[in-house]
Amino acid sequence: MLLISAISAGYLSNHIAVTWIFTEITTLSASALIYHHRNKLALEGTWKYVFICAISITFVFIGILFLSMSFSNAGSDDLSFKNLLANSSHLNPFWLRLAFLFIFTGFTVKLGLVPMFTAGVDAKDKAPAPAGALLSSILMNLGFVGVFRFYIVVANTPLHHWANLVIGIAAFLSVFVATVYMIKVKNIKRMMAYSSIEHMGLVMLGVAAGGIGYYAAILHIILHAFVKSSLFFQFTQLYRVFQSKSIYHVGNYFKYNTAGAMVLLLGFISATAMPPSGLFVSEFLIFRSMFEAHQIILLIAVLILLTMIIYAFGKNIMKILFIPAVGFDDSHVPVISSWESSSQFILLALAVYLGLNPPAELVQLIKESVMLLPN
Repeated sequence: MLLISAISAGYLSNHIAVTWIFTEITTLSASALIYHHRNKLALEGTWKYVFICAISITFVFIGILFLSMSFSNAGSDDLSFKNLLANSSHLNPFWLRLAFLFIFTGFTVKLGLVPMFTAGVDAKDKAPAPAGALLSSILMNLGFVGVFRFYIVVANTPLHHWANLVIGIAAFLSVFVATVYMIKVKNIKRMMAYSSIEHMGLVMLGVAAGGIGYYAAILHIILHAFVKSSLFFQFTQLYRVFQSKSIYHVGNYFKYNTAGAMVLLLGFISATAMPPSGLFVSEFLIFRSMFEAHQIILLIAVLILLTMIIYAFGKNIMKILFIPAVGFDDSHVPVISSWESSSQFILLALAVYLGLNPPAELVQLIKESVMLLPN
């Protein structure tokens, strides 16, 4: 409850320092969830998460100090987002540039982006699956909010193109890193975590491209939250059957839990943005924004990397669903009710509905969130 409250307050705060405070609270509250199993691996993951997050949040704090120094000619010291935007033309470019670098780098630990993505991967692996669902959805979205709201300020200054370059480099490297690890990963939860890094990279590529990419980026993080939560929730049932996180020790899941296997299959289709997934719509719009921004070479490189991710992800999912596990004793497999998968089906259905037929209210909210950005 403390984690969810801190994330909600971070969403609603209208002051960058307040956002920073609640982001730090999410670190402390999430660490308790990561240590839930109270073993050596959980302790290792917890300390690594706290250590890297502490460094990253310190970067945000330093960035806020630089931001306050950029106000030397603005005649104001109010760091609320509204006042920052109103005085964006008076901010000192040198200090604003440093502030953006530090604040962006600091928030990447929550967003799951290069360079500080490693803490989140270990945390999602060591934490219970429901906690991993929170870390892969609403907490990553908080990192996006921290970056995006400050990006709006920078986008209304002469540093707009430079900020897009910084974001674009980090986003492409994130997709590249996710591809490398997805090819070789054999831990199911880490596979899902690296999939999240890939999606956040695509989101920030949309932001860097601009235009329709702004709308697509926000729609994408909303739909991704539903899809990735359903996969982490389903992992709990998978672990009850096989008592393992390793691809080598699981298989033929359709035989033991048909409803759960359908969740994994549909979740794979959704996470890889295959039609009729709602993520297909948002990814298509992101690619369109990159094309309209004349980022053709970057677009081709990203499409090649995504093809490799789909292959690696699909190979592992097919192994889980259809190929029997070697040496697995199925005489004591627990019976899992199909109703336990109902929440995951609902989440996946919401992702399809909101992507293919978004309500007018949702579209209007997203448009209002990007209206202050230059076209």
